Order: sequence, then structure tokens, then C-alpha cells
Amino acid sequence: MIGIYAGSYDPPTNGHLWMFEQGMKLFDKFFIAVGENAHKHYSFTLDERLEMIMELCEGHTNVTVVTIENKFLVKYAESVGADYIFRGIRNEGDYTYERGMRYVNSNINNNIQTIFMMSPRDLVEVSSSLVKGLVGADCWEEIIKQYVPEPVYRRMLKKFGGQRSRHLF
Repeated sequence: MIGIYAGSYDPPTNGHLWMFEQGMKLFDKFFIAVGENAHKHYSFTLDERLEMIMELCEGHTNVTVVTIENKFLVKYAESVGADYIFRGIRNEGDYTYERGMRYVNSNINNNIQTIFMMSPRDLVEVSSSLVKGLVGADCWEEIIKQYVPEPVYRRMLKKFGGQRSRHLF
């Protein structure tokens, strides 16, 4: 079985890491696709996001980290022979959005199924937006440590250490 999990991962969080780990267990071959949207402002470059994810998945031989630019995920999944699109659900809002995307994807290719994975309770509030929104506040360095994997934390300290503006992103 081949699965693909896509996102912007800006930055990768503990929630993303949990999904990576689940995908690595479920699929014989697992693609982690890093999205790039020209209309979106990123805190980390595409190369930085790729490097962080590759470091998080180091040693797992069934993982391939790729980029997707200007292509429907389901079409990319089709091009690599994926059987499944793997998506995380944290809350009702995620479910509503992902359900709609699942139906659109099935209109494009109904042979590629979507698998939803519910986040564990302790990761429900964790998102890249939350993490980025904390940067710059007093003691942000201590607080974000609980929401991102250690390699991501080190990179955030290096990139944003000492910054005290609430408007970094």
C-alpha cells in the first residue's frame, strides 16, 4: 500500500510528527508532500521545511519526502501510484474541510481513497499557525518547545531567537 500525506509544514509540529509516524506504520511506501503556494507567506523556506521533515524521518526507509507545486494532491498521488491520501482530523472544522476535499478528490480520481486519522487529545490544539503566533511573546522559547519536535525547536531558536515582535508572520 502506498500513501501520501501533504501539508505546508510551516513549521512541522508534534501533530505532524504523530501523523508521519502513523503513516510510516500503515503504508509500505509513504510520501510526505510539502506544499508550496505562491500566494502564501511562509516563515521557513521550502528547503528549510524539507530539511526539517527529512531529519524527523531519518532512518525510515519507507518514506520519501517530496514537494508539490501547482498540482492537485490527488493528481500527484495518481502520478506516484498512491492508493491513499492520508489526512489528519483535529476538530469539527478539519473534518468539514477534509470531507469536502475528499469528495472533490474522488470526482477527479475515485480509485484513490482518503484515510482520516483522529489526533490524540493532547495534540488537538497543535497547529503551525498556533506555533507561529506564539513566537515573539515573552518566554515564547519555553512555550513552543512543547508543540514542536526538538530539531524544529532548535531551528526556530536559531531563526527567531531574541525576536520580540508579535508580528513576525
